[in-house]
Amino acid sequence: MRHLAVDAGQTGIRTLLIVDGVRGERAEYPGLLTSEPIIPQLGRLIGTAAAGSPPDVVSIGTTGLTPEDTDPGELRRLTSAGQVLLAHDSVTSYLGALGDARGAVVAAGTGVVTLAVGAAAVARVDGWGYLIGDAGSGYWIGRAALDAVMRAHDGRGPATALTARARAEFPDLEAAYIELQGDPGKVRRIAGYARAVTELAATDAVAASICDAASRELAASIAAGLERVGEAERPDPVVCGTGGVLRAPAIATRFAAALRSRWPQADLREALGSGIEGAALLPEVPAGSALHPLIARA
Repeated sequence: MRHLAVDAGQTGIRTLLIVDGVRGERAEYPGLLTSEPIIPQLGRLIGTAAAGSPPDVVSIGTTGLTPEDTDPGELRRLTSAGQVLLAHDSVTSYLGALGDARGAVVAAGTGVVTLAVGAAAVARVDGWGYLIGDAGSGYWIGRAALDAVMRAHDGRGPATALTARARAEFPDLEAAYIELQGDPGKVRRIAGYARAVTELAATDAVAASICDAASRELAASIAAGLERVGEAERPDPVVCGTGGVLRAPAIATRFAAALRSRWPQADLREALGSGIEGAALLPEVPAGSALHPLIARA
């Protein structure tokens, strides 16, 4: 049996081909454009990744999944796959990190989404996109960095070492907004400044304050999710942070401190795996799991 697992994000897409239970070929592709319909993009991607031979099973975790986009039947028609399982990437990030256990997982990359799972309830927090949400994400941090640069340029804010990083790409800072507005890849491009923020946090007060704020946002999302699923009263709720943002020590240490300020005994776990491993686990989620209703099948 050929099983293709897909982890589709804005920055990049990863695939894993599993043949007769043996994990084999992995590949990476450019990210999804959430401004365009998701299903056709996934259909083209699967056609490329499957190399002309329709998989028996395709299991996908994807960003940008609205109720209108949640159509595994259409994706099955486009790809000729035997079975399609489709879930929001918050579900597959959770499965990859904690499996089918109770707790909360925040996946912070270009965007961010938190999923909390209780005994019978599931709560999604944020993941509302760069225009109205994604607090604490790579984009959120990168935008805060560029905002700080322009404030310093205008005299509205303190000087920051982030200015030199921005000038390396935009020698004329006053033209930066025009170039960015016209760039279809502006979300990924702005998110790229998150790395400069975390690298400079130890020596630059502005970068440090952005890291502080981002970490508080991520911890607030965890707290909201745990409250909604009835896990917040536990003295040691299980929490896991994944994604590139939380791989930066400047964010990870602050995030952990924010959580322990409320739950000193919080069970902060390393992820068992990533979103691609979670996508591969979609067919194995039992019917009794609180996550089972969140997986669309065809």
